[in-house]
Amino acid sequence: MNSTMRVLVIGSGGREHALCWKIAQSPLVDKIFCAPGNGGIAQVAECLDIKADDVAGLLDFAKREKIDLTVVGPEAALSLGIVDEFSKYKLRIFGPSKAAALLEASKVFSKKLMAKYNIPTASFKVFDNPGEAKEYIKNIGAPCVVKADGLAAGKGVVVAKTIDEAEKAVSLMMEDKVFKDAGSKIIIEECLEGEEASILVITDSRDVAVLASAQDHKRIFDNDAGPNTGGMGVYSPASIVTPGLLNDVLDKIIYPAIRGLHKEGIDYRGVLYAGVMITKSGPKALEFNVRFGDPETQAILPRLKSDLVEVMLAVSEGKLVKVKNLDWDNRACVCVVLASKGYPGDYEKDKEIYGLDEAVQIKDIAVFHAGTKLRKINDIGQKAELEYLTSAGRVLGVVGLGDTIKDAIDNVYQAVEKISFEGMHYRRDIGKRALIAARRGL
Repeated sequence: MNSTMRVLVIGSGGREHALCWKIAQSPLVDKIFCAPGNGGIAQVAECLDIKADDVAGLLDFAKREKIDLTVVGPEAALSLGIVDEFSKYKLRIFGPSKAAALLEASKVFSKKLMAKYNIPTASFKVFDNPGEAKEYIKNIGAPCVVKADGLAAGKGVVVAKTIDEAEKAVSLMMEDKVFKDAGSKIIIEECLEGEEASILVITDSRDVAVLASAQDHKRIFDNDAGPNTGGMGVYSPASIVTPGLLNDVLDKIIYPAIRGLHKEGIDYRGVLYAGVMITKSGPKALEFNVRFGDPETQAILPRLKSDLVEVMLAVSEGKLVKVKNLDWDNRACVCVVLASKGYPGDYEKDKEIYGLDEAVQIKDIAVFHAGTKLRKINDIGQKAELEYLTSAGRVLGVVGLGDTIKDAIDNVYQAVEKISFEGMHYRRDIGKRALIAARRGL
């Protein structure tokens, strides 16, 4: 493959900005498109007015523009079967098939696969009747976890501390249909205790390339208080994921899932992401995702020294064995998410963002845009002046590297202080768990 590759990245968030940023570093790549992209992604890719779930529009563009490789960011396009459609036309695409994407698109499918292939996970029961679900909750008591079966934009899981909370979650999902058809079936499962970690691998169904571990911070406020979000920050490597624990997760969770799918007639190609709870009795699978995590990707890719495009091409050709030993930067990486006022509830938009240029002038800092748009403010007979405005709940991911986790934390918060927009909110304790572990010598 010569260095004139044209790559299409699908999606519009911080994960996709990180992917475009990393792909742009490959000597194989000449041109990057992103559909639909965002204000920051426009720095490294040509943004297209095509929605991420418009499979027909994306296919038409890829055929017309002779795209050499398509990289799918969000799960929606994967669950709609974009990989199957592109494959019909011999178009290279990185991501799992529609059948494989069920691992994330249906929590019922995922849990049944775990049960069948003895993958350690929380005990569970499936319901399609709200009355029976509530009766079961009364019998088992709280805490328990209520999950909508289908895709619900990361909001379909309720960790209920009381029976009342659990019953309300059932009502919202099954009777009020807040997630539409995604809540027509639900899972009620035991509430696992421990510390969470994210383990991501890239696979072509035969071989596996293990990505650096990461630990996400889901709650909106410091010390894990407040409601769950799409992720308020992340650090890599995760201090809790020792080499021994990683091997445990691979042997008991990742490999059995890939082999199990293969036995079901499903070849899994792409990223497989396991959300894992490290319990007293060992690691247990909380969920599988079928794509790069967000914001995990923003902390993992800056540490990857290998050419990501080479790896993706190898997966699409079933030849991962040639490049599966990835090269990593030994430094730590921390990502702090800057969010809009009100997130994860109703949030404000169209706030001007200041200080981005100053932040990226700091050594070993990158800023990935999650929800921004560009506005021209001066376009009279000269080069247009542009400003960035907020356009989503999660606005920016500020990323910093450091020789130690403390160095990375200090570096990233120094950059965060340079950036401002009205109502900006962020957590000030990202990576704190790793600092505590480092002090204990873990």
